[in-house]
Amino acid sequence: MAFRRLFLLFLAVIDVKCLLMKTTAKLTLIFLFIIGNIFAQQEKGIIGANNWLYNWTEFKPNQKDYGEPTQIITGNITKDTKLTKRNTYLLLGSVFVTNNATLTIEPGTVIIGDYESKASLTISKGATIIADGLETDPIVFTSNRSVKRAGDWGGLIILGDAPTNKFGNGSVASYYTRLDPSSYGYTNFGGENTNCNSGILRYVRIEYAGKRIKGVGYFNGLLLASVGNETVLENIMVSFSAGNSFEIWGGEVNLNKLVSYRSNSNDFKFNFGTQCQLNNSLAIRSPYVSSSNGARCVQIASYDTKENVDFTKSGTAVIAENLTLVNDSEDLKSDIEKGLVKEAVYVGENASFDMNKSVISGFNPAVLLEEKIAINQENLEKIRFTDMYFNNCNGNIFTEYNSNNEDLENWYGNQAFFNVYSKSSNTETFIDLSEKKPDYRLRINKIIASNEVDPDLRLD
Repeated sequence: MAFRRLFLLFLAVIDVKCLLMKTTAKLTLIFLFIIGNIFAQQEKGIIGANNWLYNWTEFKPNQKDYGEPTQIITGNITKDTKLTKRNTYLLLGSVFVTNNATLTIEPGTVIIGDYESKASLTISKGATIIADGLETDPIVFTSNRSVKRAGDWGGLIILGDAPTNKFGNGSVASYYTRLDPSSYGYTNFGGENTNCNSGILRYVRIEYAGKRIKGVGYFNGLLLASVGNETVLENIMVSFSAGNSFEIWGGEVNLNKLVSYRSNSNDFKFNFGTQCQLNNSLAIRSPYVSSSNGARCVQIASYDTKENVDFTKSGTAVIAENLTLVNDSEDLKSDIEKGLVKEAVYVGENASFDMNKSVISGFNPAVLLEEKIAINQENLEKIRFTDMYFNNCNGNIFTEYNSNNEDLENWYGNQAFFNVYSKSSNTETFIDLSEKKPDYRLRINKIIASNEVDPDLRLD
């Protein structure tokens, strides 16, 4: 009897130990799941151990005084030239860097674009720009007007010899007024060299660019045409541009830590067979400064008209990771009713777009696909949204002119895509929205997200 009691006691101890082990294992799994969820959310949108917007960005450039110009830049730069921080430069008219020359710009240098002459700087095919600023000493392109506005001057154009999907090569000659015929050759772009190197743009700000050209449209803050993958493009801020902040035609480019702030037109526009990786970048839209045609954070197209492109060449393909796209509305529902808020992302026919670990907050809707795109597996495999954070959008993913998005919601709402949905204000979603030292990383401890598509997320 004593042996039987001892044996039962032994079994009871074993059961308790097993129960404790199981409970501990379950608690460990729950803990790991919670921690995994937190880190997964922290990885969405712009990321960094520290806020990489500090020091080099400027969200109130109208309050900056860059001083009076001490040097003038005009005509063509045909030999290696260096711009120094001790001078402030006035850019007059259409300035081209040609003849395989290199334009070097020291950190902290200020270049002021002239309003009257529609100033612009073009790095022609074969030439190079080395604008390598510092986090604490960025290079600045800005306006010469006392009261600065979007579109005060032209912008910066870089032309390379990487491929496009156009027939033959392209030209940007239409951007320039009264262009001397001898300069037309400096406006050409395109070739077969995906590795071409147009130089470095790093820690650079471009302010109040996008001058309107009669009969053509607008300059862009930064236009990259057929730029190759050895060109360094990172930590670039375009603010208050009347044209697109960043426009990329063809080429093969890697873009890192770009910022577009309050552009009248699109923040990032890709066309003509661009092959691009866009990483850790930010676009902040205001519903009160967008053009009457509407504008998006990201627009992906492979052509303007089919007749101008060669379909044996690659269409536009963009991989975007860790983007934060924000609409800065004080009253989102009212702004949507007034027609001031559009979609954040627009994808055109015959283009590929892979977006992941990104945040889209406060749009109408988050994503719009061109009506010509058939909703089938082949096309949806070319347009991917994974590990996304859709916040406070009036609908998520739609086809143009079609309010029934059930198929798209079923596809992208599948748990295999790891997309999450929420409805929080921007102040609750991001760490700090002050213009002095903004921090657009996610405020994780205030966010409650679900991986289920909530029909109440629509702002009906």
